Amino acid sequence: MRRQVLALAVPALPVLAAEPLYLLVDTAVVGRLGGLELGALGIGAIILAQLSTQFTFLSYGTTARAARLYGAGRREDAVVEGVQATWLALKLGLLIVLIGQLTAGPIVRAMAGPGDLADAAASWVRIAICGAPLIMVTLAGNGWMRGVQDTRSPLRYVLAGNGVSAALCPILVHGAGWGLNGSAYANVAGQAVAAALFLRAIRTAPLRPRWDIMRGQIVLGRDLVLRSLAFQACFVSAITVAARHSIPAAGAHQVVLQLWTFLAMVLDSLAIAAQSLVGAALGAGDARRARVLARGLTGYGLLCGVVSGVAFAAVAGVLPRVFTADPAVLAEIPNAWWFFVALQPVAGVVFALDGVFLGAGDTRYLRTTTLLSAIVGFLPLIWISHVLGWGLVGIWTGLSAFMVLRLAALLIRARTSTWAVTGASV
Repeated sequence: MRRQVLALAVPALPVLAAEPLYLLVDTAVVGRLGGLELGALGIGAIILAQLSTQFTFLSYGTTARAARLYGAGRREDAVVEGVQATWLALKLGLLIVLIGQLTAGPIVRAMAGPGDLADAAASWVRIAICGAPLIMVTLAGNGWMRGVQDTRSPLRYVLAGNGVSAALCPILVHGAGWGLNGSAYANVAGQAVAAALFLRAIRTAPLRPRWDIMRGQIVLGRDLVLRSLAFQACFVSAITVAARHSIPAAGAHQVVLQLWTFLAMVLDSLAIAAQSLVGAALGAGDARRARVLARGLTGYGLLCGVVSGVAFAAVAGVLPRVFTADPAVLAEIPNAWWFFVALQPVAGVVFALDGVFLGAGDTRYLRTTTLLSAIVGFLPLIWISHVLGWGLVGIWTGLSAFMVLRLAALLIRARTSTWAVTGASV
């Protein structure tokens, strides 16, 4: 099992880490412009993140469906799942571009209030949102390729795109003098490269739209979208409260949140292996192997979380200065940093079990428990924090409650066998 997990997780790791790693580079580059631009990037990045989070069914749902077909010996049908997910991606992406151009200003002002911070963030969002169809195509491509246990091709495609973005970002932001907007243009350029490579990968498959397959993907995606809404209610509330507390709090939250996102993607490489291996095992009718994989991956997740927590505790006094030299922002960062460190072991187990249940297609349980964890744990604390002025301490206390509740729910589910349903379809 260890070799299979590593064969899938190791190539998936840089794919998952590439986007948050680029955002860390983006944060460091923009942070040199000042606290206002850093806070504006934080707001804009949260809005753009809705695409990759709200539409994860294009990736995770496609992986679950393709993996079962692959496990049943039907690889060609698994690739067709990818073609249909790509059609959905293009249609949804174009719709989002239109909606985003019309609503960027009101959404940003609702989060940050009127003023220079909101104006800068809205300008960034209007440019970055043009990459929505490209982001969606990449999500779909990652999904079907993981399903057929090919994590090496996505590695090349995503690294190529993010490499272009990372190279262009400092050139456009500082060299060309485009400021904050330069980072948005760099984003779109890199996304275009990655999307083009994923489109090339399906060129030999039957390209005709299949509404029956897309309908099945949408049905599975419904639960994943609702689950994603819970995540985004939490993270949008967090950046909103941080922005309304102060500009330094918004900048500090952006730095720690991007590190959290980066480590979440690193730990999520185990979830990718879990989706592919568990889905294939259930597709082949082997429920016992799926349960063995679940136990093993949970242990790996805990180990990785402990290691990452210790590592980031050790660099607490050094790493934040890579992202900003603003004294006010640096003074705020410790209010979130130690929550971030302490949550790493919890996150390692949560993300591993998320992958197990996504691979099994157990999306209803994930939807329900994530919603409840947000409603009971995070959202009350975040808005109490806003009213009482607790700032980042209140925000990250709420995030901690959210993660602990999710951990408990997933461990309870893992002890049962109801999720391990066999067959070639989800």
